[in-house]
Amino acid sequence: MLKHIPNILTILRFIFIPIILYFIFTGNYILGIVFFTVSGITDVLDGFIARKFNLVSNFGKLMDPLADKLTQISVLASLVKVDIIPFWILVIVILKELIMVVGASFLYGKDVVVYSKWYGKLATVLFYLAIVISLITKQLNLTGFWSYFDLAIYCIALVCTVFSLIMYVKCLYQGGFIDKDDLNAENKKNVVIKNK
Repeated sequence: MLKHIPNILTILRFIFIPIILYFIFTGNYILGIVFFTVSGITDVLDGFIARKFNLVSNFGKLMDPLADKLTQISVLASLVKVDIIPFWILVIVILKELIMVVGASFLYGKDVVVYSKWYGKLATVLFYLAIVISLITKQLNLTGFWSYFDLAIYCIALVCTVFSLIMYVKCLYQGGFIDKDDLNAENKKNVVIKNK
């Protein structure tokens, strides 16, 4: 049973997405925060349990980052829809993810070591924090300082996001995966390429 816990937690994050969106669209931001926070906790737990007890699976490798990105983009899109954050924040995040998907296509079938770097993790934490502050600000109708505080955090998160993208492309280039003269190389190893 233990070996399935990380995957169950990952699946729960997918289930939480429509629930979080429902509460945001209906203006029940507090419950939206609750489920969004629980989703973030399950994200931390599934990774910790998988590594601690050596329960890393192919399902988890694929679905865990997908759950992260889908949660983040879905919630940001909902915040744009209800006029809590500006559209350009969502655009930058989506463009970054699209570029990373294209980069991942270069790595298909190659022997590559993949793990998250601190700046990618920092961007994720900052986005979670900014989203929570945005929802609290909206729920309590806070103005003044609070109306700019969450935007400042989004901007810092975006800086980390863009930086992680630059490092991602740099590692792909240094590994030879985007060098047209070396695209057919099959023996590239130990290239750090993912920034979650």
